[in-house]
Amino acid sequence: MIFRTVFGLGFTMLCAHAQVNCLPVEGDQILVGDLARTAPAFAAVSPTIPIAPSPLPGGTRVFSSAELQALGSRFSVRVGATADICFRLNTGPLSRESVLVAMRDALQIPDAEVQLVEMSPFPVPHGRVEFLRERLSTPPSATQNIPVLWRGDVVYAGSRRYAIWAKVRITAATTRATAIENLKPGMTINSGQFRIEQVDAFPPLKPRIAVDKISGLVVRRLVPIGAQITNDDLAVPSDVARGDAVHIEVKIGGAHLAFSARAESAGRVGELITVRNPESKRAFSARVQGKDTAVVELGGAGLSQ
Repeated sequence: MIFRTVFGLGFTMLCAHAQVNCLPVEGDQILVGDLARTAPAFAAVSPTIPIAPSPLPGGTRVFSSAELQALGSRFSVRVGATADICFRLNTGPLSRESVLVAMRDALQIPDAEVQLVEMSPFPVPHGRVEFLRERLSTPPSATQNIPVLWRGDVVYAGSRRYAIWAKVRITAATTRATAIENLKPGMTINSGQFRIEQVDAFPPLKPRIAVDKISGLVVRRLVPIGAQITNDDLAVPSDVARGDAVHIEVKIGGAHLAFSARAESAGRVGELITVRNPESKRAFSARVQGKDTAVVELGGAGLSQ
């Protein structure tokens, strides 16, 4: 175990020493101009000609003496005897300020307070720091002021990406609705069943139903007293509910037929539902047109079923 530890430390120091002696490069390609920095013979060649892909962050690309001789022949220059040349991608510490700027740009919440608790400690390539809202974790409860993980990238050398991460606390002034009684599935909410509060909390990352639009919506799942009412708890009421009497209109050419049927499925305006003719007992499809009103699709094939 001691041998493995000592060997590992020695290997790490060797790699670190090799990185120090390697020439830093930018971009996704090592160019002739990079070779010319230590092999003057290549100064006679256009410096913008690409030679090889640049190494990944933390890696190296070594051109042996033999490779350099071959490149000299390719460009018709005399290289002569030369040592190997090592390149590494130019990296540096991740900037806290660039991380915070990228996070605020992604949030688009001007009054949000973003506290950077911890972030990637490793050197990163030079590039644009990017954090996206959809990659931000959320706390179990919006009022829990605990750090959450936010994954991001440094975009460098065109479209290459280097993964980074940060732990953040985020709070913002938020308006929310809280249940003042148990809200059961299927209930239609009225203004007396919830209260509106102003709190500093983790901001919602998805569009929410405005608190003044909650009344009249239908509860999808149990919301216990004292709990915040979220989008996932609510649904827009159907224009036709299962079991409703539905006014049906059928229009084929100049013919017009109207009668009542019973809805066997629920739907909103524009959706297809199944209805049954109470006299013939036949079921067919109709498209919801309004409150308890539907029309049969052109062709009316469902009527003959």
